[in-house]
Amino acid sequence: MHAVRGFLRQCRSSPLSCGIVWQLPPGGRPLAGTVTQGGHISTEPRINERIRVPEVRLVGPAGEQVGIVAINDALALAQEADLDLVEVAPTARPPVAKLMDYGKFKYESALKARESRKNQAQTVIKEIKLRPKIDPHDYGTKKGHVERFLRQGDKVKVTIMFRGREQSRPELGHRLLQRLAGDVEELGFVEAQPKLDGRNMIMVIGPHRRKTDQKADRSPARASARPGARESAAARQNSGARPDTGARPGTGVREADRRAGEAVAAAPRAAAPRPVPTPRAPRPTAAAAAERGPADGRAAG
Repeated sequence: MHAVRGFLRQCRSSPLSCGIVWQLPPGGRPLAGTVTQGGHISTEPRINERIRVPEVRLVGPAGEQVGIVAINDALALAQEADLDLVEVAPTARPPVAKLMDYGKFKYESALKARESRKNQAQTVIKEIKLRPKIDPHDYGTKKGHVERFLRQGDKVKVTIMFRGREQSRPELGHRLLQRLAGDVEELGFVEAQPKLDGRNMIMVIGPHRRKTDQKADRSPARASARPGARESAAARQNSGARPDTGARPGTGVREADRRAGEAVAAAPRAAAPRPVPTPRAPRPTAAAAAERGPADGRAAG
């Protein structure tokens, strides 16, 4: 019981620390034991009957200033115009409300937000790690990765890792970073100068052209290429040529073989010469067989 009283006393002194809100009566003093948990704070503007103020500064559907009117009169005007009364500036004194179609307003706001997200590009930071005694061939490979990242419009974080006695020679890493920055100066610039962070030395290289600029350059090129593709397709159709369907390599050869086979099958076949039968020996007669029989017997005797 003492613990409950101490908890209520603490919440009465600082309600926010307890996560509860006292329900205040008209007198302004909290009632004993009447606590309610705080609800979700909505970011949507208040509309129609949810506007709990005595008067508002009303703005018409076309943006004209109506003036300060009572909330009941503003609701009546909104009902007559078949529109919604939306509180657009709740912090003003008095709050500013506007007559509008709230559903149409939310739909247009969603479209604008979608278009803004489509045009914006997320910046990505790529990381490349080097050693102070890196081999020339490995350095060329790492430099190629950095150039590819910069062409794509991404930032590159170059890290030099020191080990053992290499920590006493930070000038080697600084010299290597300056060399890399000079090799890629056509694609990017040094956004953050080399600095030593523990056992590592870090430098950030930013691209000259952002992803948004690259997208802006690609869109007119694609738009200009579309009419040319349409004209070429129309020319092929008029000439009777088969349009390019984008088939995989090798399908054209198989199509040609199939057509050749159909042509051979449709062509008339020439009559092949019949083979000449070989003559058979004549069968022996009965008299010849009788004469052959005694002769065979004498030969055997």
